[in-house]
Amino acid sequence: MGDLLTAPGWGIAVFQSLLYVALAPLLVGWLRKVKARLQNRRGPSLLQPYRDLYKLLAKEARVAHTASPLFRAAPYIVFTATWMAAATVPLLVVDLPTAAIADIIVLVGLLALARVFLALAGMDVGTAFGGMGASREMLIGALAEPAMLMAVFTLAMTAHSTNLSSVIDHHLSDGFVLRPSYLFALGGLVLVAIAETGRIPVDNPTTHLELTMVHEAMLLEYSGRHLALMEWAAQVKLLLYGTLIVNVFFPWGIGQGWSPAALGLGLAAVVGKLAVLAAALAVGETVLAKMRLFRAPAFLNLALLLSLLGLLSHVILEVGA
Repeated sequence: MGDLLTAPGWGIAVFQSLLYVALAPLLVGWLRKVKARLQNRRGPSLLQPYRDLYKLLAKEARVAHTASPLFRAAPYIVFTATWMAAATVPLLVVDLPTAAIADIIVLVGLLALARVFLALAGMDVGTAFGGMGASREMLIGALAEPAMLMAVFTLAMTAHSTNLSSVIDHHLSDGFVLRPSYLFALGGLVLVAIAETGRIPVDNPTTHLELTMVHEAMLLEYSGRHLALMEWAAQVKLLLYGTLIVNVFFPWGIGQGWSPAALGLGLAAVVGKLAVLAAALAVGETVLAKMRLFRAPAFLNLALLLSLLGLLSHVILEVGA
């Protein structure tokens, strides 16, 4: 444990957390590019999300006269909580000093904190759209959290730990083992990720139609740097779920040491896996249409069912063994 507290370990941990905020806009840019190509459009540049954030950060934040201090503080709290949640998910290497807090419960708690303040900010000004979006966001969150916990607990039971680094270490040492429980858990977590990040078919991140908005409805009163932080937090959340899927279920390539070679291999592996995952998401968003809001609970109930089947199938196999 003493080796984990060395300065290089903390430096790599800080570098890994900074990579989350640096790579999140690039992932969104790649997703938009692939989606545009599938629709026979040229599409924006891969760096367009960075330009959008830069322009918003340079603008003055205008605040409604009915807004409370919570409305002004919410963007910073949401961004910080989402960033801290992302930092608990191993990106390049495992066994970093932050591994002690890289727990599934901590991850879900930080995401819940960000969601609560986002919903409070949406209701704070008193607009109809903000309140509507906040109620929809809390509905989706209340249904998504149990499914996410069930999905990741399936893997945690295999590794006998809720620590994400320990789970990844176990799967790397165990080798590739095709388990039905993993397939069910992966399906459930993918559905949760789609709902939590506001992607089609649950939500459309590019729409501003009042009858279909969820996440965007809570951001209508924000501008300038406040809006930039909210948009950036949403991009980090998308990268968080993508990394959770590819590094927990497909951990090959993630570094088990702190050498430059291990870091380079880990970065190349996670970038490649995320590129494939984002391309698959773009294909899904191209061929699917947004569902009606009242069907979202059924969508998340399916995620919970898949996760529960994964958990139960793992228990049955363990008892049978």
